[in-house]
Amino acid sequence: MKFRTGLAVGAGGSLAAYAVGATVRRIADRVVARYRAKLERAVRRLGAKAEHGGPAVKAALAAARVLHDGGSPARALLSAGWTALKETLKRIFGGGRRGKPANIVEQIDIGAPCRLVYDQWTRFEDFPSFMKKVVSVAQESDEKLNWKAKVFWSTRSWRSTIVEQVPDRHIVWRSEAAKGKVDGAVSFHEVTPDLTRVLLVLEYRPGGLFERTGNLWRAQGRRVRLELKHFRRHVMTHALTAPDEVEGWRGEIHDSEVVRAS
Repeated sequence: MKFRTGLAVGAGGSLAAYAVGATVRRIADRVVARYRAKLERAVRRLGAKAEHGGPAVKAALAAARVLHDGGSPARALLSAGWTALKETLKRIFGGGRRGKPANIVEQIDIGAPCRLVYDQWTRFEDFPSFMKKVVSVAQESDEKLNWKAKVFWSTRSWRSTIVEQVPDRHIVWRSEAAKGKVDGAVSFHEVTPDLTRVLLVLEYRPGGLFERTGNLWRAQGRRVRLELKHFRRHVMTHALTAPDEVEGWRGEIHDSEVVRAS
């Protein structure tokens, strides 16, 4: 009798354990189903973005696909890292889209009158004498200039066209080049009669390998900041000591055409 009771109890315990196990499996199946559904939505969403996205988006898509296919999180991370590296190298070596422009905004205060600072800036052919990376500037006309500058240990050339120039206020230009070009604007602001603020805004479009690599590390922004300091030093040590010798161009340009000569 006790033996039968033990059997009954044992049978009942087994049935209860089976029921609990079945419930756990159903809950687990629902969780997995929801997880897979989220992964499927993530894969579709990332897939739509990946065509025009950067390395990070494509890396996330690769990881989501591995998880969706039942791979481990470790394998997903490995796939994401490899994809990010591959896409970055493709961009650097020209396998991807052309590099996106880098917007560079810098300003500097110079202890000199606004007119003197502006006049010195318009003397473009003087730039190589005090800027470290500018090799040469040839001004073929009031609005056309040919530039040559160093990028790492390479040399790049481009042609710029001044589209607007107003004395003591601003200069705006566009450029054309095979590898890397810079469009931008520089404005001059009188803080006090003897203090001028120069605001420089550049849109740098990397072209070659060196430019794209430099763009990743924002090397151009640091270079622009340093060149502005060189310009300030030149104004303070040369132009300010002999202002009568600084003869700038006082003409005016609109829509790339000279409307008033100097």
